[in-house]
Amino acid sequence: MLYLIISILLFLVSFVFAMLGLGGGMVYVPILKWAGFSMKEVAIPLGLLLNGLNTLLALIPYSRKKLVDWKGGFAMAIAALIFSPIGAYTSKFVPEKPLTLLFALAVVVAAGRTLWASTQKEPERIMPFKKRSIIGAGVGAFAGFIGGLLGIGGGFIIAPILMWMGYKTKEAAATTAFVVTFSSLSGYLGHAAKGQMNWTLTIFAVIAIIFGSQLGATFMSEKAKPKLVKQIYAVVLLGIAIKLIWGVL
Repeated sequence: MLYLIISILLFLVSFVFAMLGLGGGMVYVPILKWAGFSMKEVAIPLGLLLNGLNTLLALIPYSRKKLVDWKGGFAMAIAALIFSPIGAYTSKFVPEKPLTLLFALAVVVAAGRTLWASTQKEPERIMPFKKRSIIGAGVGAFAGFIGGLLGIGGGFIIAPILMWMGYKTKEAAATTAFVVTFSSLSGYLGHAAKGQMNWTLTIFAVIAIIFGSQLGATFMSEKAKPKLVKQIYAVVLLGIAIKLIWGVL
């Protein structure tokens, strides 16, 4: 029964987060922790796996609509791929309570940035390719490390930077999904190397993510209003951050 409830929650989360190309690790990890699973041994590794799977599957409808900037996101994706396992390895040296507080802080920052972005107009000009690649490599390295450390993929860092570079909301979401797939799955492998995994839970979770990601990305690419999606996403994140901080205190 517990696994079924978790699967339903993960489905709903993956639907919303696939619309933003963010995977959903920020919510997967707290859900798994609140369900009683260990933060370091189960929640973070599985959160990274689901995060990467969600964005990987979301790329299918995004690519059909030609929304993914494969070339522009390549440098960012490779940097994230390299630094995410380093963040995953570092997590074992950080105590759980500080790690939870750091996670909550990251969620608050993401929520604030998303609310701000919802008030802005869609950009009209995009940054030159060379400049995007140089900045993207640095951002990808940082996002990969933080994502691997906290089990969240780093999309909350990547998406705002892409919008700042001049990507429109749907293009930013699709390209973020491309980069986050690399950082999440490589970060997961860094955690999986420790040899700890709940396979029954994983199977239930993966099935939920498969359906949620396809429906969410398809809805975003065809019907969703970016402003409303961002506002709902920000409110959800703030609620999660408050609950995490309250739990630690």
